[in-house]
Amino acid sequence: MIGLKRFLKNKNTVTIIGIILVVVILFVGYVIQINRATDPIKNIPVAAQTIQPRTKITDDMIEYIDVASVAVRGNVIRNSSEIIGKYSNINTVIPEGSMFYDETVVSEEELPDATFAGLKKGEKMYMFPVTMESTYANSITPSSYIDIYMKALNSDGKIMVGKLITNIKVLGVKDSSGNSVFENSEENRTPAYLMFGLNDELWFLLKKASYLTESSIELFPVPRGQTVTAGEDEKVVSSQTLRDFINSQSVANDDLQMIEDEAQAAEEEAENAQNQNNGNQG
Repeated sequence: MIGLKRFLKNKNTVTIIGIILVVVILFVGYVIQINRATDPIKNIPVAAQTIQPRTKITDDMIEYIDVASVAVRGNVIRNSSEIIGKYSNINTVIPEGSMFYDETVVSEEELPDATFAGLKKGEKMYMFPVTMESTYANSITPSSYIDIYMKALNSDGKIMVGKLITNIKVLGVKDSSGNSVFENSEENRTPAYLMFGLNDELWFLLKKASYLTESSIELFPVPRGQTVTAGEDEKVVSSQTLRDFINSQSVANDDLQMIEDEAQAAEEEAENAQNQNNGNQG
């Protein structure tokens, strides 16, 4: 007993014992944390296939796996009842084997149209008709910038060409059915409309120009940064010259409402086509 007391009174001995105890405590704590982190959570739903944007998620698109708890964060959806019947979000491809997250799955009512969401205050949507050729083999994409050029015959029968509107941000590229061309990576969709926002003045100007078929007006997009050179028999004119020409040849102000109504009907038709397509996918 006396020997034990002497042993415990030795400062070096106490220090060594203390270090050993600390190491043991740290090791035990580390093991507990590792076990907690690697302990699997069972039946986590994951995508059984690649799910494209705006797709209604059905039961056969989901499979279940066990996942280490450290990988299951707060925004991971753990219950398939919160997934089945809902839609993959816009511009969101859910890869095969991926877990589902709160921000990637929305209800049909919450499914927005990213194109219209990009409109600024005071702007209205313009649907500019295009082809595969006029979009440079489908190289004009959402969020890119374009200029609208115009070519027309003046009163002397000579061709004039110039930049009508500049620095337009493309909000969307849609096919003839109202589907976003770049939204689905598994389908080759043909561009039919460039979607962008314009204030009232520019919206009416472009719409009036599109109706002036007698003046052989041609409107075409050009990616921002590229230039258009006039041909041998063509005259380059200013934007203001083109605007004055359009206004001198266009319909009276009393008829502008008719143009706007027709444009609104076209927008609604495209939106209805999109909604119908969503229903067909479901």
